[in-house]
Amino acid sequence: MNFVTWSIRNPMPVIVLFVLLMIMGIISFTKLPVIDMPEIDFPGITVTVNYPGVQPSQLETEVTRKIEDSVASVLGIRHINSTVSEGMSFTRIDFELDRDINEALDDVRDAVSRIRSDLPADANEPVISRINISGRPIITFAVAADNLSETELSWLVDLTLTRELSAVHGVGKISRVGGVAREIRVDLNFDRITSLGTTATDISRQLKRFQAEFPGGEARVGDGKQSIRTVGTINSLRDLAELPISLPDGRRVRLDNIATIRDQAAEREQIALLDGKQVVGFEITRAKGTSALDVAERVRAKVDELNQKNPHVKIQEISNTVDHIRESYHSSLEMLVEGALLAIIVVWYFLRDWRATLVSAIALPLSIFPTFWAMHALGYSLNNLTLLALSLVVGVLVDDAIVEIENIVRHLRQGKPPLEAARDAALEIGLAVIATTFTLCAVFVPVAFMGGIPGEFFRPFAFTATVSVLFSLLVARLLTPMLASRFLKPHDEHEETGPFTLRYVGWVQACLKHRRITLSASAVIIGLSIGVAPLVPKGFSTETDTGYAVLSIELPPGSTLENTRATAEIIRQRLQNFPEIKSMYTVMGRDAGNAVSATIASTRNADITIALVPRKERKLSQQKVQQRVLYELRDIPGIRLSYASDWASKMQLTFASDDPPLLDATMIGIERELRALPSIGQLTSKTSLLTPEVVIRPLPERAAELGVNTEAIALVARFATSGDVLMGLAKMNLPSRQLPIRVRLSDDARDNLDLIRLLPVPSKNGTVPLMNVAEVRLDTGPAQITRYDRSRVATIDVDLNGRALGDVMKSVATLPSIKQLPADVHQLAAGQIEFMVELFKGFGIAMLVGILSIYVVLVLLFKEFLQPITILSALPPSAAGAIVCLYVLGYSLSVPSLIGILMLMGIVTKNSILLVEYAEMARRDHHLPRTKALLDACAKRARPIVMTTIAMIAGMLPVALGFSGDSSFQTSMGAVVISGLLVSTALSLFVVPVVFSFIDDIQIKLSQLRGRPAAPVEQVQQ
Repeated sequence: MNFVTWSIRNPMPVIVLFVLLMIMGIISFTKLPVIDMPEIDFPGITVTVNYPGVQPSQLETEVTRKIEDSVASVLGIRHINSTVSEGMSFTRIDFELDRDINEALDDVRDAVSRIRSDLPADANEPVISRINISGRPIITFAVAADNLSETELSWLVDLTLTRELSAVHGVGKISRVGGVAREIRVDLNFDRITSLGTTATDISRQLKRFQAEFPGGEARVGDGKQSIRTVGTINSLRDLAELPISLPDGRRVRLDNIATIRDQAAEREQIALLDGKQVVGFEITRAKGTSALDVAERVRAKVDELNQKNPHVKIQEISNTVDHIRESYHSSLEMLVEGALLAIIVVWYFLRDWRATLVSAIALPLSIFPTFWAMHALGYSLNNLTLLALSLVVGVLVDDAIVEIENIVRHLRQGKPPLEAARDAALEIGLAVIATTFTLCAVFVPVAFMGGIPGEFFRPFAFTATVSVLFSLLVARLLTPMLASRFLKPHDEHEETGPFTLRYVGWVQACLKHRRITLSASAVIIGLSIGVAPLVPKGFSTETDTGYAVLSIELPPGSTLENTRATAEIIRQRLQNFPEIKSMYTVMGRDAGNAVSATIASTRNADITIALVPRKERKLSQQKVQQRVLYELRDIPGIRLSYASDWASKMQLTFASDDPPLLDATMIGIERELRALPSIGQLTSKTSLLTPEVVIRPLPERAAELGVNTEAIALVARFATSGDVLMGLAKMNLPSRQLPIRVRLSDDARDNLDLIRLLPVPSKNGTVPLMNVAEVRLDTGPAQITRYDRSRVATIDVDLNGRALGDVMKSVATLPSIKQLPADVHQLAAGQIEFMVELFKGFGIAMLVGILSIYVVLVLLFKEFLQPITILSALPPSAAGAIVCLYVLGYSLSVPSLIGILMLMGIVTKNSILLVEYAEMARRDHHLPRTKALLDACAKRARPIVMTTIAMIAGMLPVALGFSGDSSFQTSMGAVVISGLLVSTALSLFVVPVVFSFIDDIQIKLSQLRGRPAAPVEQVQQ
């Protein structure tokens, strides 16, 4: 007994099953996190070494290269990226996706531990951590209070607000932006310490030794046991000022006699401005696996509560990415509902039976909601790709039910009672329904197993589509026949062939009489259409309109934070009158060490987050606004401008070499030729700029004579100008925290190069001026060094200016400087280009595997090797329609269009399956000759083919038209599916019968060659 007959006879278990699936789906839907894109568990590890005051070239030699060489032996490494700036070495190790991240973390720790003794002793301990990608900050707030200073406001954020908001469920990280830290400054008097023969190094280390607590053993006083603790802490500025400092000659002096001691803000390293006003802000990043919408809602509620509890403090939201996520989420749900309603309307229009329409409509919620349960079980989220998968297959989900119900209605019109009609029709159409569903699964499953980052990215999309299609098959085979047998009414009118069907059958008969002409004409049409493919631009992805643009500003090396602020204000003032701009949030000197991009910011860098007015209230798209901004700022000298995280509109060229001077010279020539290319936008060169630096070069003979070594000279210079590293500073204990005590020269002494030359350096005979043992001069060095796979690299970002990435790549490849690179310089397929190549390669393999999988599925279902080729003949027309659509509408062959073409492969085989399956059944069960069987198949299956095609097009229309939300990603995808479906349906209705006859002729000849009896000639030719 098959499932269809069982379900008709036993309706209660079927009803209970789908009620349970619906309940689980609804509950799961409420629990699914809502985010923008799928979360990828990216296996990456970072190694960060802070070595304050050390220049990049020295750090590269003493730290970065040693770390790279050591970790290179770890198994499973994909790439090693390093960024070296003043005082920091940052190395990111990317692993293959199948590498166990915990084992990799242990291996990297062992590799770094092996060379720790080779690293500079006074460098901070390497910080080794795994990359945890949970997206960008979802919401940013600014804090203001009239009765608090900036230092107090910063501490309020660090202590109170961070503690309160960290307790909110789903908050992963809180980062303060702007503001200042508090520290105890001990500004040494240069003349006094020089005359007393002491140094900043000696004073700082004396404070460190005294200001400490140590365990001191155990005592037995009285009847009890007591622990002994030695407390040498200082808790007030007065006590610190009175602290005696030992001099090299044995004398002592109070600290306040040689230094000015203040409790003040630390040196400012970051500034945040909102529309030109200085603010202290903080950013909220959600924890992995949580919903961005839910976290933002809970955070906003907590902020409202904090505002009420602290009336003197005002916490104001200034920017967020949640609004765009919410808009995309709601627009995706709207597209899903609109597509479902349009598909149902199509069913009603053809059947004109509200009962049959209702039975078909039930298939949609019963296929979609159980899919939410499967998504929750698999750990997926509601994001742009999973919701897009449901929007794309909404027409397909009702497809199986349409085919089932249309066949049942046809049997009802033959005079059968509902129970018999449902049973016979479901059994008759069963193979075709199963085949169409499995071919769709055969297309999507290979995408889920694509390799690399693209595979991780599109796996939720593929599994969501596959699971929903499988649930639609379950509905079509179990629920639809059962409901039809009890809900539909007998039909009084008999089945009659309509005029359109008669005309169509006549055309098919003519095509069968002129088989070669039909096949040749269709081949020419398909060939000419596919021949347009080279003219279709190739790109990576479409540009999206998120309502926010992050403009990155880079000033020349050596620029101070004040220089950066002045430049950022000039830019803000120029842009503040743009009608499309709502607000501007500027952050200068953002904290270093971005684990994802391995970029290290400094005081010469700034990011301006430009918030645009809502999309409906402005005439220009985000991309047009960005172009206008760059045009408006084109005449500001000495700055580099670029847009952060804007892959869709950029091309990154990366070149590597172990010869830095040759690499820099080559990049200059490449950049010069790139600027001569027409129709491209702004270039942003990331070659290593030179920054001014003070170089202290010891005089070997004089230093040896006086007993001075290079380390002592370096320590004196560092302690005097910037103080000890943070971990080495003495601390003053307060009730709620510790304040670092920083000992160094006053600011005016650091500004005088002559005073630096006179710094006292300890020698065997007391102290001597620095100029007696070393040469001090101004020089230049690289501001930042970027390395990729253990080689120096330089990059140029090219603004595509609306052109397709593939077209710009072709133009760049023809440049003489690119074609004739020096032997020691080579171009890397890194960044966007590497991802694009990997993506297109993965999709190409997935398509080939998908076609092979479709063929295997059809062979297993039809138990033939040749006739499945007839079904696959629907693929070339669909590809032709898709390519012509891309060419005519001006879309590029990019990620969205590739997804559309991939989906087409599974959809268009449906028409062929319906025709071939019925023709085979007519020959096998009704003993019809081939031609009559084909004509009968065309007459019987024309209406369900047209119905399902129009229903799928109707379901896809909201995606293609994109009436709601940012439709830039979906429109090309929907247009590709609709055009390919139209062309494939129009051609396959006539070409598939002809291909069937040719394949059948081949089968007859093969049977004759094997000596088996063939079908009578009259049965074949009739």
